Amino acid sequence: MLPLGYAIRNLFRDPTRLLQAVLGSALVVLMVMVAAAINGGMKDVLSASGSPDNVLLLGAGSEESVLRSEIAERSAGIAETSLAGLSVVAGIRAVSPEVHQMAFLSVSKDDRRQAFVRGVTPRALLVHRETVVQQGRFPESGEIMAGRLAWKRLGFPVDTFTPGARVFFEDIPVNVSGVFAAPGTVMESEIWMPLGDLRSLSLRENLSCVVLRLGEGAFEDVDLFTKQRLDLELSALRESDYFAGLSVFYAPVRGMAWMTALLIATGAVLGGLNTLYAAFAPRIREIAALQAIGFGRGPIMFSFVQESTLACLCGTLLAALVAIWCVDGIAVSFSIGSFVLRVTPQVAVTGLVTGLMLGILGAIPPGLRCLLPPLPSALRSAG
Repeated sequence: MLPLGYAIRNLFRDPTRLLQAVLGSALVVLMVMVAAAINGGMKDVLSASGSPDNVLLLGAGSEESVLRSEIAERSAGIAETSLAGLSVVAGIRAVSPEVHQMAFLSVSKDDRRQAFVRGVTPRALLVHRETVVQQGRFPESGEIMAGRLAWKRLGFPVDTFTPGARVFFEDIPVNVSGVFAAPGTVMESEIWMPLGDLRSLSLRENLSCVVLRLGEGAFEDVDLFTKQRLDLELSALRESDYFAGLSVFYAPVRGMAWMTALLIATGAVLGGLNTLYAAFAPRIREIAALQAIGFGRGPIMFSFVQESTLACLCGTLLAALVAIWCVDGIAVSFSIGSFVLRVTPQVAVTGLVTGLMLGILGAIPPGLRCLLPPLPSALRSAG
């Protein structure tokens, strides 16, 4: 076998080509890591948004979108009094009547952005246990409370929703009462306002849904209730199942992230192959001399792989540093919310495997080009 030092010395024969190889592999690995982070972040935020202990009462036929759902206002009271086994906190049953609606929000009347607005009562905090008011307080009439990533989702400045600030809801001024967090869920991109205010401003008589939190009861009891009360025209769905369906719906979006990364990576890989061809081609006579003194083609090819892998691993390290410094913690918006990119161990392993594969597979075509010519003609080569 050729010593490792031989491969290392060959790396520094041409610093310009080494830099090209490192930067090319870094670009490929970075694109793959970003795609993995986007895919994982979107999937995690949708799976974490739904609690298996929560049940949504939706309008029959609107199971795929709560925005299209409409149920009678009396459904909340009937469900609360008819169902046993609901979670109880301080003597209050965890039943949250809600209105979900897309509405325009703006910091000035000339800059309107569409926001996901949830009309709620204080009981929403009993159902959505992951929600914590970080700044200010729960909204009262004439106020709103914003998720901590709502500014990113709407494209507003980061300090737009500080407590005491004023924004416009459908051109009507409202005050910001507070900011809430619901780590890892799409609710962090929402705007919450009192249920009565949203119904009045939107001229809406019905609710979108009722969210129940189960205690000792079972989902089957709620499902049986909806089937017995045909007059209410309700359908029961676990909140976790609802968001699992949304995750399937957004699978093509995640696929597009991988496709974009693949297209960019393909161009970088082709450029990297050209660099390796240019680096190995002038060494045909040298490789023939190594064969003439007794080194087999297998050990020489292995040395090529070592050389290429070392360059690609340097690029992988560079890509990992860029990902940690520039990508980790970035909030990314999509149609129903936002999520934060994280360079998790899974993302890092994906980048490392990509770098290794680039190094191993990238050395084979130019290596074969150096090793396939017959030994006499290779020794007479001008390279």
